[in-house]
Amino acid sequence: MSTRRELVLKAFHNEKTERVPVGFWFHFLEGDEFNVGLKNPELLQKNLAGHKKFAEDFDPDFVKIMTDGFFFLPFDFSAINTVEDLKNLKPITGDHPFFAKNVELVQGVRKIFGDDRLLFFNVFSPFNHLLFGLGNGFTGLPKLVSFLEQDASAVAAALNTIAESITELIGEVVKPGLADGIYLSVNNPNRKIPAQIYSTYIAPSERKILEAANKLAQDNILHICGYAGNKNILSVYRDYPVSVVNWAVHAEDLGFKDGKEYFGGKAVIGGFDNVKEGLLYSGTKEEIEKYVEELLADAGKEGVIIGADCTVPSDIAIERLKWVRDKAAK
Repeated sequence: MSTRRELVLKAFHNEKTERVPVGFWFHFLEGDEFNVGLKNPELLQKNLAGHKKFAEDFDPDFVKIMTDGFFFLPFDFSAINTVEDLKNLKPITGDHPFFAKNVELVQGVRKIFGDDRLLFFNVFSPFNHLLFGLGNGFTGLPKLVSFLEQDASAVAAALNTIAESITELIGEVVKPGLADGIYLSVNNPNRKIPAQIYSTYIAPSERKILEAANKLAQDNILHICGYAGNKNILSVYRDYPVSVVNWAVHAEDLGFKDGKEYFGGKAVIGGFDNVKEGLLYSGTKEEIEKYVEELLADAGKEGVIIGADCTVPSDIAIERLKWVRDKAAK
């Protein structure tokens, strides 16, 4: 019988497994707490308490480390009003307390789950750092699109600066005894940025992070975020150097089987939607079990991890996640 680590690694590498692994995650902090962990030290312990309760309640097959409280590196975007201002963006280096706090977070999560569990450190792309730095939520998108139209090379240089700091952070947390790899979240909200522009000026910063992570870890996960129904241009991510891909099956209208083929046979995570109106949150046990059967009948059982399009609602009943795992095991 495989250990949890062995089970998930087999799935990541398209090998036969005793059962299909399951991977779900949700936030442990509130939205206004996601990026203020340095100002509010108690949030780190609140986050770890959430991980501990998740371990006790669900005992997951593998873990995406929720970086609630520390979503984005603390770049100063307050003075960026024009595309020229991007040239003044300064990197965040390892002596910043943000690095030490993230190491402490990963150490705490490892202590909770022990050695026989793969842990993947959540990382938001440089594009997302800049997007959310320019405005709350997606409100910064018009400004970022305008910057790309005015001087795309300046945007690319800023994203590279952000990527350098992220790769330095990864080097601190992806180590033996800490995280086993990264879970990189990327997106192109509602396809607002043309594929050629994205591939030329944004993708290099994301690839830079993945290339650095691949030197540190055997496997890394790409999350193409379709949160709240946002659609992406999937073609730009098709050959990103990762072992596993998680995309919004329902938002993108790309099912498990076709998606696995689309991404070159890489292992896939997902299948369920993540909204409160959706099957996982609101469906009956029988409906959820039937859907698990349909997923596996469509995509097979090798290189498949059942999960969701994105983070599931924090108040979801844990028994629903267990229904999925129990059915997949049968």
